[in-house]
Amino acid sequence: MMNVTLIYPKWSKIPEQTEFHLPPHGPVCAAAAIPEKYDLTFIDENVDVIDFDVKTDVVLLSMMLTCQLPRGREIAGKFRANGVTVVAGGIATMLHAKEVATFVDSVFLGEAEDGRLASVLEDLENRRLKPLYDYFHDFPPIESVGPARRSILNRERYMYRGVKMVDLVHASRGCRFNCFPCATAYLGGQKFRPRPIDKVVEEISGIDNNRLFLVDNSLAQSKEWVMELFDGLIPLKKKWISHPILDDEEVIAKAAKAGCWYVYQAVFDTSDMIRDRIKRLKDHGIGVEAAVLLGTDNQDADYIKRLVDFLLEIDIDMAEFSILTPFPHTPITETYAKEGRILHKDWSRYTTAEVVYQPKNMSPETLQEMYHYAWDMFYKETPQSLRMARLFSKVVEKEMADGSYVPRRLSEDRSWDVR
Repeated sequence: MMNVTLIYPKWSKIPEQTEFHLPPHGPVCAAAAIPEKYDLTFIDENVDVIDFDVKTDVVLLSMMLTCQLPRGREIAGKFRANGVTVVAGGIATMLHAKEVATFVDSVFLGEAEDGRLASVLEDLENRRLKPLYDYFHDFPPIESVGPARRSILNRERYMYRGVKMVDLVHASRGCRFNCFPCATAYLGGQKFRPRPIDKVVEEISGIDNNRLFLVDNSLAQSKEWVMELFDGLIPLKKKWISHPILDDEEVIAKAAKAGCWYVYQAVFDTSDMIRDRIKRLKDHGIGVEAAVLLGTDNQDADYIKRLVDFLLEIDIDMAEFSILTPFPHTPITETYAKEGRILHKDWSRYTTAEVVYQPKNMSPETLQEMYHYAWDMFYKETPQSLRMARLFSKVVEKEMADGSYVPRRLSEDRSWDVR
């Protein structure tokens, strides 16, 4: 039996955020595509320690973020020095394929289902491993996407103050939108590829966790499909968070009924459109975490100050501030490269917490200062811990109302008491 070690490299978290670790989604999807005949070990270096002397036949390096690349290079180097074959895949590998190919034995590009990752392992067993497996934009049938293999996770490591973290699940792939700072259209194509509703509902019903994160790029791509999805979720009584939902009264009402707890909503200006969108969500009992991108070409320091004031004025629940970052293969990156505005390619600093390009209307130093200003001012009166506790109390209320609440030890429940 061949021993397979799947590794998810660690990376430095944004210092302004409360540190917690969600179960990673890419590795559990990749693991589902690995045949059961192989002896599989999973290491999430964010919560586990890597034993570089472990006896294994192959290391599968799963990298999602650009800032994981430097650590991925180190991990690959140590295992290869011990004679272990290293194969890399994942979103960051797709974004940096040529670079990753310089420090691993084989690069896998694309989605792993329909026997594709299995064929890589078969080639390795038969000593015919190729340096490149290119399935980029050659998407497998969406029906071949089955339940993620969450059994590989060490559940005890994914807790925050005694509370189990949400499980990640996706109901669709691809995105028909092509937003300027995002690489999703490059990675997953601009065609919306929804999974069959019955398969999604079956997977979600089998997850031993009442709280989930629907990590679809957007739940605003098809009203008909999303309404059918929510109808399927209602009987499960799961509580979930997601990226933006279609801004439609009927859809939002159905989302709330289906268990939506809160959403990440992009806030890019102080318009009535944004104000009304937030109000519609909150009117249906859905919390809102603003995803705020700082440093776009229409912004200066005063604009960012007004944006923070606006968030406080509309009483948004949480806010996450990110610095615009020119990741490879995003629409904005090509423009900035032509204009000579990218300052460096030290991938370890591409965390969205550091300025790595020249802003249009301010210096890099000023944008960095405004990033810290935004975090400090938004959470000045009401800290993150209290805001999160308020959101958490709302989901507990929803669970108690529909009978889905799972009592936990008193000591765990008190961990959310921030008085």
